[in-house]
Amino acid sequence: MTAACAMSLDEVNAFLMREFPQMAIGKAFLVEDVGPMRARLRLLYSDRNVRPGGTISGPAMFALADVAMYVAVLAQIGPVALAVTTNLNINFLRKPPAADLIGECKLLKLGKRLAVAEVTIRTQGEDEAVAHATGTYSIPPR
Repeated sequence: MTAACAMSLDEVNAFLMREFPQMAIGKAFLVEDVGPMRARLRLLYSDRNVRPGGTISGPAMFALADVAMYVAVLAQIGPVALAVTTNLNINFLRKPPAADLIGECKLLKLGKRLAVAEVTIRTQGEDEAVAHATGTYSIPPR
């Protein structure tokens, strides 16, 4: 953790496990890293995320992008459970194989009330993106 982060990796994971057990942190998603204006998450491969044709489903990739944005925001502002998604757009670029996916989030702007982010999703071990998302989070007043 650097001085720019309000929460460490361990603090983010503990917060998510306590406040959002339905996210299945450690079972469906792994928060692998947080840093200044960024986060990296892994969507663990599971048959429940595979759609006909043997590819990871769009809703699973959408969820990875959304959770990655939330984690990046939390790491910067601290444990604010009521920060919420106000917009999320995703472009599916290519068919990912049935494998873990990595979501790399970068916060483009972090203001007092809004955060704007982008997430690039890749298959583990691959360089080419399988999806790209942009989104906005609303940060409640303190």
